[in-house]
Amino acid sequence: MSAVGLTMSAEAAAQQTAPNRNAREAPVPPKDKLRITKLEMILVKPRWLFLKVHTNAGITGLGEPITEGRALTCREAVMEIEPYLIGKDPRAVAHHWQAIYRHAFYRGGPILTSALSGIDQALWDIKGKALGVPVYELLGGPTRNKVRAYSHARTPEAIAADRKRGFTAFKTGPAKRRAARYIESPAEIAYAVEKFAELRKAAGPDCDIGIDFHGAISPAHAKMLIKAYEPLNPMFIEEPCQAQNHDIMAEIARGTHLPIATGERVFTKWGFREVLEKKAATILQPDLCHAGGITEVRLIAGMAEAYYATIAPHNPLGPISLAAGVQMAASIPNFLIQEQVSLGEGYIKKPFTIREGYLDLPTAPGLGIELDENAMADKIGHDWRNQESYDADDGSVVDW
Repeated sequence: MSAVGLTMSAEAAAQQTAPNRNAREAPVPPKDKLRITKLEMILVKPRWLFLKVHTNAGITGLGEPITEGRALTCREAVMEIEPYLIGKDPRAVAHHWQAIYRHAFYRGGPILTSALSGIDQALWDIKGKALGVPVYELLGGPTRNKVRAYSHARTPEAIAADRKRGFTAFKTGPAKRRAARYIESPAEIAYAVEKFAELRKAAGPDCDIGIDFHGAISPAHAKMLIKAYEPLNPMFIEEPCQAQNHDIMAEIARGTHLPIATGERVFTKWGFREVLEKKAATILQPDLCHAGGITEVRLIAGMAEAYYATIAPHNPLGPISLAAGVQMAASIPNFLIQEQVSLGEGYIKKPFTIREGYLDLPTAPGLGIELDENAMADKIGHDWRNQESYDADDGSVVDW
């Protein structure tokens, strides 16, 4: 476990201003002094980074400031922000967002916005706990009473197993026998469609299946592949090409009736503005650990609503990320579905449960979760790296 340092003078000052209150009592009266005293970060298997923001009132906020494969870089970025946060009142969440983002001068990018995202989640968690209400109550109250979620399933057997667990929606990738080439043969396209048809049969007509191209398919191949998929009605096509080129994605979107989804590699309202203006996608997938946290994704959802687009938060990460996504889903009108890879078993004291395709809204204050330190004891530390993929025939670099 790794913790960000705290000077003795700052800690002593925090203790002097701490109210005489049981640490677990809530709410904290608005006029009471509430100050950030310490930041603590924990590398957690399989590839996550958890943040704890401690306060003088005994309230701790949780966040996930992570860019996949760059955990140590994100940890260092949070450490660089620490001097700004120590001694501040955490309840001024929007003000802190602006200060952290704008005082950097070189704004945006995956590392800064991921560090900011995790901090923002933790500050909202503290604010909700201080007021004794879930975060969604602070964002206007619930717009729904449950949140639909999907699982990742690439085989008929996995879909059958997840159906038994309670899921009614799934995501897969295009089946391929080797790394995709710029132009694929008819045989490879037929193979991809055949394998998706098997998944569709296993899921049945009452379930949804999205297909994530992961930005690893060329625009030319993507157009042919999408046309072949159309009769099987996938729920959406995610990142049909590299996400940075919104003009090309918009061209692909105009050529199909299938919904196009994107957003895991788009940061802040400024990045999503271009997606919406160019009509590159109708399903936006901001990641609450990358795009700017709860503060920013709430604004992105409002922008999307004006364009009649929907929000499906991206989340291949941990239970803190999921908790933040659920709070967001509960507070916006244009929510579609929530991604998840872990319901929190072995990480949080009360894992999420899926029933008939949906997660119940948490009722506990803040993000509504509490880490299970004992269960996490054997999951501390990791050295996870991104894949390094090469073409099997000529050795050239390929996307994964």
